[in-house]
Amino acid sequence: MMMQTDRRTLLLGGLAAGMVAMGSAAVAASFASRRIAVTVRGAGRDVILIPGLASGPGIWNGVLGGVPGWRYHLVHVRGFAGLAPDANASGVLVQPIADEIARYVANAGLRRLAIVGHSMGGTLAMMVGLKGVANRVMVVDMLPAGAAMVGGTASGMGFLADQLSGYFTGTAAGRRYLAQMVAQAPGAKGSDPDVIANALRDLANIDLGPQLPRLGAPLEVVYAVGSDAQQAAAITRRFRADYAGKKDARLKAIGPSGHMVMADQPARFAAALRDFLTI
Repeated sequence: MMMQTDRRTLLLGGLAAGMVAMGSAAVAASFASRRIAVTVRGAGRDVILIPGLASGPGIWNGVLGGVPGWRYHLVHVRGFAGLAPDANASGVLVQPIADEIARYVANAGLRRLAIVGHSMGGTLAMMVGLKGVANRVMVVDMLPAGAAMVGGTASGMGFLADQLSGYFTGTAAGRRYLAQMVAQAPGAKGSDPDVIANALRDLANIDLGPQLPRLGAPLEVVYAVGSDAQQAAAITRRFRADYAGKKDARLKAIGPSGHMVMADQPARFAAALRDFLTI
């Protein structure tokens, strides 16, 4: 009798797991986009994970194992990490990608949604959040103005970014240099240099700081600091100043860490994400 019960439990459990997997696959399969691809993993409340510049969904592998119990929607930007560029091959990039992520949310009928983005993905997470489709937003190691990550401003860096984009895509030396950057970046293998150059140009021209007061969803910002106390304090001041427009934003430093916080400090990042998702 016990053996029959165990078999029934195993069968029902397997059937339930299969239905969850089929349902998750159907969510992504029903969405076609020339800008992004989305895969779904797990079951539970919905979380969109957006990787950064030139990265693919693999940067979130530690999150999938370390923070189970959620249904993760993994965004893969076309042109990054092995996907052909398709519509991202030329022209404006970041805003259309944000629009496509919002379209995916509507297409999948997602509710009580959390959006988490790293680096450029953080910019995208805020842009999607400003559309009013998220219950909460987490930004990982990104400032509201992309140019601020290298000490500039959108108004001061925009023209330079346009020139750099032309250098990276229109000259042999620039393409070689960009290829070297891609080869050294974690998770960037197989990324298209033109798409990266276009993304850099867009990011240098984007400043979301003035729009932060309109972000209705709670915002949490996780940022990396090193082991040098003075430098860490300076980074903290910069993040607090740049996110001051969002009065209720929660800022959390994690260190010692480089830009890839989820890889450099996986346990601490998992704890921060778990706390963010369960508030």
